Amino acid sequence: MSDKRPIAVFDSGLGGLTVVKALHTHLPNENIIYFGDTARVPYGNKSQDLIQEFSAEITEFLIQKDAKLIIVACNTATALALDYLKRKLDTPIIGVINPGAEAAQSLTKNRKIGIIGTLATIRSGAYEKALSQLDSSIQSFSKSCPLFVPLIEEGWLEGDVPTQVANTYLKELIQKQIDTLILGCTHYPLLKPVLSETVGDTIQIVDSAETTAMYAGKRLISQNIVNDQNDMGVLENYVTDLPVRFKRVARQFLGREIDHVSSVHIH
Repeated sequence: MSDKRPIAVFDSGLGGLTVVKALHTHLPNENIIYFGDTARVPYGNKSQDLIQEFSAEITEFLIQKDAKLIIVACNTATALALDYLKRKLDTPIIGVINPGAEAAQSLTKNRKIGIIGTLATIRSGAYEKALSQLDSSIQSFSKSCPLFVPLIEEGWLEGDVPTQVANTYLKELIQKQIDTLILGCTHYPLLKPVLSETVGDTIQIVDSAETTAMYAGKRLISQNIVNDQNDMGVLENYVTDLPVRFKRVARQFLGREIDHVSSVHIH
C-alpha cells in the first residue's frame, strides 16, 4: 500500500526550507507540509521549556494534518526539544543533528570535525555529544556564526561581504586542522559555495539538510510508509506571521515560486 500522507517539516523560521529542497530531490513524489514559526523566531534566545512548548504546539498541529513523519528542521529545537517530543508522540519524528553527526563521522579521516551553527546550537553542545557517542576518539571544534543567518535572509550569498565574514569565522577551525565541517544550521547550505571556497579542497562539508533528507528516506522504508506513486509531491506551507516575506525568501531557498502559504495562529 502506498502511503500518501505528508512528511511534515518544521522550523522556527525559514531555514528548514533547505530540508524541503533536499526532500524534493531525494523523495520527489512525497507530499510535504512545511511549518515556519515566523512569529516567534528566533528560538536561539529562548528557554528550553519555551522551545519544548512551541515544538509541542507545532507537532500537534502537524499531526492534525495527518503527518506520517515529522522532521524537526531546526537545530535549536532538535537539541532542546527532540527527546521531549519523542516521549510525547507516537508519530515517527527525527531531527537534524544525528544525521549530520553520522555523516561527519563516516567522512572524517583524522577524526577532527568542525561544527558551525547559531549561538544556541553551539552552546547546547548537541553535535559534540552526538559525535562522541558515535566515536569517543573524535575531536570536535565548534564556532557560532551569528551573522550568517541575516546575510542569507537578505540574499547576500556571494561577494566580498559573506566571503570576509566566512574567513573570519572559519579561520580558527581551519587552524585546528579539521578535515570535516558540519553545517549545523539549516540556513547554511545556501552559503555552501562561499564556505567551500573558504575551507578549500582538504575539508569536506556535511550539509545537514541533505543528510536529513536521506535519513528520512530510510525511515520511510523502515516504517513501511513510502509513497510509491509516480505523481510529483505537493508542498503546503504554513507560517505564523507574514506570508508575503515567506514567499520572497522561499523562492531563494527552493529556487522556484511557491503557491500555497497559509497563516495560522497556534497556542
